[in-house]
Amino acid sequence: MSSVIFKRIISRPVFVLVIVSVILVLGLVSFLNIPLDLLPEMSFPMAVVYTTYEGAGPHEVENMVTRPLEEALSTLDNLTNISSTSSAGSSMIMISFGWHTDMDFATMDVREQLDLVRGMLPDDVGDPMVFRLNPTMMPVIQIGVSGDLPHDELTTLTEDVIKNRLERLEGVAAVEIGGGLVPEILVEFEPRRLLAYGITIPDLQRALFMENRNFVGGQFKQYGELYHARIAGEFSSLEEIEQLVVGYNQGGPVRLGDVAEVKEAYKEENIISRLNGETTLNISIRKQSDANTVSVASRVHDEMAKLEDELPVRFGIVMDQSEFIIGAIRNLGQMGLVGAFLAAVVLYLFLGNIVLTAIISIAIPVSVIAAFAFLHFQNYTINILTMGGLALGVGMMVDNAIVVLENIFRLHQLGVDVEDAAVRGTSQVAMAITAGTLTTVAVFLPIAFVEGIAGIIFTPLSWTVAFSLLASLLVAVTVIPTLSARWLRRVRRQEREGLIVSFLEKIANYYERLLNLALSHRILTVFVVFGALVLSVFLIPFIGYEFIPAVDSGEVSLSLEIPLGSSLEYTDSIMGEIEDLIIDNPQVETMLSIVGGGSFMGDQEAHTATAVLRLIPHGEREQTTMEFGEDLRRQLTELLPPEVKFTVQDMSSTFMGTGEAPLQIALQGDDLDILAELAAEVANRVRSVEGTREVETSLEQGTPELQVRLDRSRAASTGITTEQIASQIRVALDGQVLTRYRSGAEEIDVRLRTSEETRKDWQALGEMPVPMPTGKGFLPLNQVASIERTVAPQSITREGQVRTVYVSSQLWGRDLGRVAADVEKALSDLSLPLGYSLDMGGEQADMVESFKQLGYALLLAILLVYLVMAAQFESLLHPLVIMFSLPNALIGIVLALVISGYTLNIVSFIGLIILAGIVVNNGIILVDYINQLRREHGYSCREAILEAGKTRLRPVLMTTLTTCLGMLPTALGIGEGAELQAPLAAVVLGGLTSSTLFTLVLVPVIYSLLDELGLRLGWKRKRIIAGKEKELEG
Repeated sequence: MSSVIFKRIISRPVFVLVIVSVILVLGLVSFLNIPLDLLPEMSFPMAVVYTTYEGAGPHEVENMVTRPLEEALSTLDNLTNISSTSSAGSSMIMISFGWHTDMDFATMDVREQLDLVRGMLPDDVGDPMVFRLNPTMMPVIQIGVSGDLPHDELTTLTEDVIKNRLERLEGVAAVEIGGGLVPEILVEFEPRRLLAYGITIPDLQRALFMENRNFVGGQFKQYGELYHARIAGEFSSLEEIEQLVVGYNQGGPVRLGDVAEVKEAYKEENIISRLNGETTLNISIRKQSDANTVSVASRVHDEMAKLEDELPVRFGIVMDQSEFIIGAIRNLGQMGLVGAFLAAVVLYLFLGNIVLTAIISIAIPVSVIAAFAFLHFQNYTINILTMGGLALGVGMMVDNAIVVLENIFRLHQLGVDVEDAAVRGTSQVAMAITAGTLTTVAVFLPIAFVEGIAGIIFTPLSWTVAFSLLASLLVAVTVIPTLSARWLRRVRRQEREGLIVSFLEKIANYYERLLNLALSHRILTVFVVFGALVLSVFLIPFIGYEFIPAVDSGEVSLSLEIPLGSSLEYTDSIMGEIEDLIIDNPQVETMLSIVGGGSFMGDQEAHTATAVLRLIPHGEREQTTMEFGEDLRRQLTELLPPEVKFTVQDMSSTFMGTGEAPLQIALQGDDLDILAELAAEVANRVRSVEGTREVETSLEQGTPELQVRLDRSRAASTGITTEQIASQIRVALDGQVLTRYRSGAEEIDVRLRTSEETRKDWQALGEMPVPMPTGKGFLPLNQVASIERTVAPQSITREGQVRTVYVSSQLWGRDLGRVAADVEKALSDLSLPLGYSLDMGGEQADMVESFKQLGYALLLAILLVYLVMAAQFESLLHPLVIMFSLPNALIGIVLALVISGYTLNIVSFIGLIILAGIVVNNGIILVDYINQLRREHGYSCREAILEAGKTRLRPVLMTTLTTCLGMLPTALGIGEGAELQAPLAAVVLGGLTSSTLFTLVLVPVIYSLLDELGLRLGWKRKRIIAGKEKELEG
C-alpha cells in the first residue's frame, strides 16, 4: 500500500484525534441508548389460529372446525407446514411460513382465507382468532400477590388497582392475572322441576335475555320542559330475578324461582395459585416488542414498592428475566475485561515497554465503543450474544495493531528514523492486515444467509465482531502509526525488548532449525502433519452433539400430569406434597404453584399443574440449575405415585425459543387406534435406549366422555335434531352467560346452568325436557336419545393435514446426537402398515437442519476467504498455500471439545466458521513477507522462507496469544450466561492454537513445494509468489 497515504495521516495528528473522538462520542451516546435484552429480537414466521367450539369433543372439533380451516389455509403462499390440535371445545392450528416471509402480509392473508370459510362452520363456533407467534408473548416478569385480605377482596384490589397501575408503566404491553375469584350470578335449574312445570331451557334463555333491559320510550313536552321516557327493565335485585315469569302452566304464571335457584357465587375455581405455599394471585407482565426488558422490570419493581406501601398486599418475584440478563451481561463484560488485561500482559511481556503496550491497547476500547455505535444504528440490543461477541473478539482487536507496531518498532531498532519507520512499517504490512481482517469479516457474511434459529441468534453476534474488527483495522493504520511517530522517541533503541526476550530468542533459534529441517524433509513433514490430522479424526466419535447448550438460568419449571378425570382437588393435594418437599429447600427462593392449568389461550385442565422455581443467586448456590433439576427429579420419583407424570425443565430452553422435547418421533396415519398401538411400541423401544427418560406419547391417556346418541327413528317422528340436543346439553353442563347484573359500578355475569347435583348425576340429564320444533309440547331427553359413558382422545393432532401421534423423550447422561442415532437404530426394523409413516422431529430435527445450514455457510466462508486472498495476491494458486492452515485447525478443535467436554452445537459450529477467517491470518502475514523479500530484495525461496519465519515469528506468536488469552475466560464458562459462549470460544482457542503451531512449519513447506513445482513446469515469470514479482530476466 502506498506510503504517501500513511505519511499524510501521520502528518495530521489533530485530524486523527478528531475522527477518533467522533467515534468515541457516537459510541458512548449509543451505549447509553441501546436497550438491554436477553437475546436478539426474534420473530418467527409462524401464526396461530385459535377457534372455540364450546361443548364439542375432539372428534367434532376436528371434523367440523379444524379440517375446513386447514383446507382453506393450505393454499397460502410460502406455507411450509401446517399442524393442528383439536381438543374438547377448541381448535388450534399452527401455520409455519418460509423464513423470509413478510408476516404482516401473511397474517392478512390468513384472515382473508378464514373469512372465506367462516360461513361453512357451525353457528355456535366462535370467530377464529389469529396470533403471530413471537417470543415477546413470554412474560418478562411474573409476580405473586398475597395479603391479609379475603381472596375475593384481594382479587378485586388486584384487578381494579394493581393491574391498572402496572399497565400504565412505560414499555408494558399487557398485564394478565390468574388465580383470582370472579363473582357471578348463578341460575341453577332442576330438569325434573322443568319437566313438572312444562318449562324448557329455551324458555329460561329467552326470559333472562329479553327481560333484563332498559328501553327508550320516546319523549314529550309538558309545561315547556322536554321529558325522555325510559322503561327501566334491568334487574335491581336477586329477588326480582327470581320473580321473573318464564312461562305458564295450567293457566298460571311460572316464575324463575319455581324451577331454579338464583344465588351469588364465584366462577368455578379452575385454577389454584400459591406462592411459597400461600394462596396468591399470579401476575404475568409482557413488554412491548421494542421495549428494554431491564428498564421495564426496573419500573415494575419501583411500582411494586409503592403499592406495598399504599396497599395491604405483599409481592413475591416468581420469574424476572432482567436479573439473568444483568448478571449474564455483567459477567460477559468482566470476562472481556479479564481477556483484555491478559492480552495487555502478553503485550508487555513481549515488548517490555509500557509505552508500546499502551499504544497497542488503545485499539481495544476504541473498537468496542465503535461497535456500540454500530449496534445502535442497526437497531440491535445489548444482549448475551452481542456482548459475547465483543468478549470473544477482544483479543483479536489488537492483532492488527500488534503487527503494525511490531514492524514499526523493528525498523526503528534497525536505525530508521521514527517517522519514516512509522510510514514504512505501516505500508509494509497494511495489505497483509487488510487481507487478514477482510478474510475474518468475510466469514461472517454467509451467517446472514443462514435460516432458522441459528441465523436469528448469531447474525447480530457476527456483525458485532465483524464491525469491531473493521474498527480495529482503522485504528491500526491511523492511530497506531500516528502515536508511534510521537511516542516511540521515548523508547531507547537498545532498550530491552521484553521480559522474555531471551526466551523468545531461544524459541526463534529452535524454530529456525526446525524450519530448516522441515524444508530439507518436505514430504516427511507433510506426512507427519497429515498423520496428526488423521489421529485427531479418530477422536471425533468422543464428541457429543446437541442443538443449543443449556444455560444456568436459575429458574426451573415443573409440569405435572395426573390421570385424566382427576379432580382439581386431587391434583391440588399432589401439588401440596411437592410444595412440602421444595419450599424449605435453602436453594429455592420462591415457588409459584398453579394447579389446573394452563394450556394455550387459557384452556384449563383439572388434571394438570405447573410450578416455577426461582433459585437463589448464582454465586450463592451450591448446585447449577441442571444439577438441582436432577436432584428434584430423583426426589419426585420417590415421592409421587407411578401414575403421576412429571417433567422438570431448565427455563433456559424457553428463553432460547426451543419449547420442543429434545427427541420427538411423529407417527402419521388415519386410524387413531392403529396410531396408538404403533406409538406404544415406539415408546417401548425408545425407553430401551440408554439416555432417554420421561418418554411419553400424545395419545397415552383418554379422557372420560358422556356420549349422547340420538334415536334416529324417534327423532324423525318428533322433528328433534342433534344440533338442538347438543345446544341444550351444552347449556346444562357448561352453562351460558345470558345477561349481566349491575351491582353498583360492577357488572356481573348471569349464568344459566343445571344444578351441581344434576351435573354429578349424569343420568338425571335424561329427564331434561326437549321442546318440539312445532313449539307445542316437549319430550324428556331419554325418550329421544341414550346417554352412556365412553373414553375419547384427549386431543387429536394433525400435521400436514394428516393425523399424527408424537412420542417424545427427555435426555439424561448422553448427548442428543448419540441418543438419536441409537433410537434410529432401535426403530430401524419397525414394521409400519401401508399408509403410515414415521419421522424424527423435536430438537433433533432442528439440530440436523441447523447443521446443514451452517455447513453450507462454512463452505461459503472458506470460498470467500480464498477469493479475498486471491484478490490481494493477484494469484489463484497462491492462496492455496495459505489454505493449508485450515485442516490444521481441526486437530485443536477436536482436542478442545474432547478435553472441555463441550458438545458440537450451533454455538460451537459458529466457532468453526469464525475460525475459517482467523487461522489464515498468520499464513497471510508469513507469505506476504516472503513475497516482499523475494520481490524487493532478491532473496532465494529458501532464504526468504527462513528470514520471514524468523522475522514474523514474534508478531505471529503475539497475535495468537492475545487472541487465545482474550478468549480464555469465556472458554472456561465461568459465571452467568457464559455456558452459551463457552463452546464457541473453546473451538476458536483450540483451533487457532493448533493451526498456528502447524502453520509456522507446513505453510512454508507447501510454499516451497509449489514454487519448485512451478520451476519444473516452466513458470519462470510467475512463480508461486505475488503477481508483481520482477521478471527473472530483469
